[in-house]
Amino acid sequence: MKGFDVLALGELLIDFTDSGVSAQGNPVFEANPGGAPCNVLAMLCKLGKRCAFVGKVGDDVFGRQLRRAAEEAGIHVDGLLMDSQVRTTLAVVKNDENGDRDFSFYRNPGADMMLAEEELPLEQIAGCRIFHFGTLSMTHEGVRRATRKAIETAKQAGALISFDPNLRPPLWNSLQEAREQIHAGLGLCDILKIADNELEFMTGQTDFDRGAAILRERYPNIKILNVTAGAEGSYSYSFGHRVFVPAFRLGGTVDTTGAGDTFCACVLNYLLEQGAEDLTEPQLTEMLCFANAAAYLVTTKKGAIRSMPEREQVMEILG
Repeated sequence: MKGFDVLALGELLIDFTDSGVSAQGNPVFEANPGGAPCNVLAMLCKLGKRCAFVGKVGDDVFGRQLRRAAEEAGIHVDGLLMDSQVRTTLAVVKNDENGDRDFSFYRNPGADMMLAEEELPLEQIAGCRIFHFGTLSMTHEGVRRATRKAIETAKQAGALISFDPNLRPPLWNSLQEAREQIHAGLGLCDILKIADNELEFMTGQTDFDRGAAILRERYPNIKILNVTAGAEGSYSYSFGHRVFVPAFRLGGTVDTTGAGDTFCACVLNYLLEQGAEDLTEPQLTEMLCFANAAAYLVTTKKGAIRSMPEREQVMEILG
């Protein structure tokens, strides 16, 4: 029996989320715990799955806050290291009127990018059913080597590999380097969640069907290919099917941070429960419906890790 349903490696950071202005007219930001891989795990824990995180934060006030938040979410953090020399990575998230975000990162360096290959808990990584990662752990050579070693370890142990490019252009030395590393991730994964802008970035296509077809041809290793299109909805190009499910537009959106991660978590949860082989069109539709509903709910609160909905709340939306 595997030790963890899902193990994720990558960034755990503070999202300073836009919270209006003070009485003096100064901008106010709320220090929300975040980081895409840990957001995914927080939602999976809400759905009753056993999850673990591997990464690094600073041994500072923000690092300690993040460790507590992950523990409170039910995530196992034995693989979370505290760095006394490098500070926790920070992101300032400015929302516009539509809830879309503009990121400013404080990560030069940040503790998350200091994770080294020799620090990996390889036995823990080998004991997961699904290994999940993104590209923020591939922006610099040291943590890139650690990420690849972790993927190799999980693969050899029979885990499914889940990948979300989560493109953040300001964190890369060049967009060409970002493209190369996303290409590497695409060639290693079984399960892909890719946003519409990332699909265009990698294929040059704004038409989702054409873009998905290009990825399918280039990366035959991908079993499940899901494209998220924000307020439009989501698509799955899997097992010879093309499924589209519109987004839930029920109002009340205040912050879209974590919506894609929530979607990703719900997909992984479905695959853990239903299997990841030969899913039918009705099953893919059911998977996307639940994921879209959960993603909508997380947008009605600020932040991500502490904003994940309960299963019952998602079912109420679907009902």
